[in-house]
Amino acid sequence: MNIKKITTSLAISALMASTANAGELTVVSFGGAYGAAQKQHMLDPYTAKTGNKLLFEDYSGGIAEIKAQVEAGNIQWDVVDIEVIDLERACSEGLLELVPTSILSKGSDGSSAMDDFIPSALKNECGVGNIVWTIVYAYSEKTIGSTKPRSIGDFFNTSKIPGKRAMRKRPQVNLEWALIADGVPRDQVYKVLATEAGQARAFARLGTIKNDIVWFDSWSQVPQLLNDGGAVMGQSANGRIFNAIKKDGKPFKMVWDAHVYDLDVWAVVKGTKNKKLAFDFVNFATGTKPLSGMPDVAYGPTRKSSMALVDPAVIPDLPTSHLDQGVKADGIFWADYGESLGEKFNEWLLE
Repeated sequence: MNIKKITTSLAISALMASTANAGELTVVSFGGAYGAAQKQHMLDPYTAKTGNKLLFEDYSGGIAEIKAQVEAGNIQWDVVDIEVIDLERACSEGLLELVPTSILSKGSDGSSAMDDFIPSALKNECGVGNIVWTIVYAYSEKTIGSTKPRSIGDFFNTSKIPGKRAMRKRPQVNLEWALIADGVPRDQVYKVLATEAGQARAFARLGTIKNDIVWFDSWSQVPQLLNDGGAVMGQSANGRIFNAIKKDGKPFKMVWDAHVYDLDVWAVVKGTKNKKLAFDFVNFATGTKPLSGMPDVAYGPTRKSSMALVDPAVIPDLPTSHLDQGVKADGIFWADYGESLGEKFNEWLLE
């Protein structure tokens, strides 16, 4: 008997077994600074802890690619970061696995997952919320003048604060803001906007500042508009303004009244052969410590226990610190009404 051969064979077998036990997942998200933060705080620590290999890919959102994979029975992605407005549709069309809340760990303070997560993070059975982001408006101390805006009503009041308003060229958020500025309570906005009368009311209120609106398509345009005086106030994703303040030293201020916030979630593609491993990653990535890293890019963690690990200086700039002033974007509403309101919005622009 050749002891050396047996030893070598056993070593190779052990290596093969180890390799077989180390899983491999394809995780998909949005790239940029956001993806970099996820890699730093979620993916790399997960690989370091488990030895599982993660292939991290970018996509531009939506459900088309997920749908194509599921319908073809050729699943290439395992875990996807998806916006709630897309999650609602993908879940209803059976493109995602149901994620049981029983897989989720307790918070670092010992609280149960159900108590630790903000309610909207676990609202959909097909995903687990990982960040809260929002749309606010901001102004520059350099150009605003002596009267500073404090409410969404001020944004719509050109007599009180003259000047251009920068707004994204789409109905979402604009119509919600118009109704709130017109006196509709925040918790009634979507109920009112679902009616013909409510839609007419929103467009009428938006029309009162139509001649003072500077339309834009990309959030990246807003800091420049505020900086050069092209607009005295501008609608923006909070992260853009945060970065302009913290990294570029811009004298911008965010106004949180009536901000429209939403979540991104981790979801698992239906039919993945790596479902158990995918659930393990989702559980890890939505743990207290990994989520506490997302304020690096000004997005709020969905676990309450994560806030204890966040730099106190950043907390006032996070959407999760201002939920009581905001409106949760209704993904189901926009899935149902988005197309028709988009058409009405385009017609209104041409009037």
